Amino acid sequence: MQAPCVLVVEDEPAQREILAYNLEAEGFRVTQASDGEEALLLVSEEVPDLIVLDWMLPNVSGIEICRRLKLRPETKSVPILMLSARSEEVDLVRGLETGADDYMVKPYSVVELMARVRTQLRRSRPSSIGEVLEYEDITLDPETHRVHRAGTMLKLGPTEFRLLTTFMEKPGRVWSREQLLDRVWGRDIYVDTRTVDVHVGRLRKALCMQGGDDPLRTVRGAGYALG
Repeated sequence: MQAPCVLVVEDEPAQREILAYNLEAEGFRVTQASDGEEALLLVSEEVPDLIVLDWMLPNVSGIEICRRLKLRPETKSVPILMLSARSEEVDLVRGLETGADDYMVKPYSVVELMARVRTQLRRSRPSSIGEVLEYEDITLDPETHRVHRAGTMLKLGPTEFRLLTTFMEKPGRVWSREQLLDRVWGRDIYVDTRTVDVHVGRLRKALCMQGGDDPLRTVRGAGYALG
């Protein structure tokens, strides 16, 4: 399972590098953009798990980037942490009303910013910070790599475990085969999309080994979903 991806959008090179350094030290993958247009391009290539977004950007403002991303179905649920030198309450309200999930005023404490990043990731990628995932009678512990269904421990291979983690983080979401390849195998590894079908089949078999309904749903022409 790939580490969570954080996109840093900041036009000040020194600030951007400090953010990237601290995020990478926490184990996150980091992509960087110096303006809004570059940020939108990077998001179209890979949807990040979280975006740290500066308000004051050249050409297109951070507020406008936030608004556009929250209007898109594929990015509306991505947490956005807005950074701004604007400390007035009206600016905070405007940022949050535009769709930002959190707001920090510059200069900020890097320690506090990292804590807020983890808080937002708890919502979008809970397994990345070790939270136990639950769906109906299935429980998955990312730290011990154990999965139970109705109290019985299941035997899953590493790939099936990563697949189930992805499904359980966002129940109901339909994942295309390409999205699952990126999330579970990684963008830098070439794997045929039919491999996804094979591993989903193995995961189904393991989940239903002790009886119970198949919780995975095949969506014709789209992919797979949990529930």
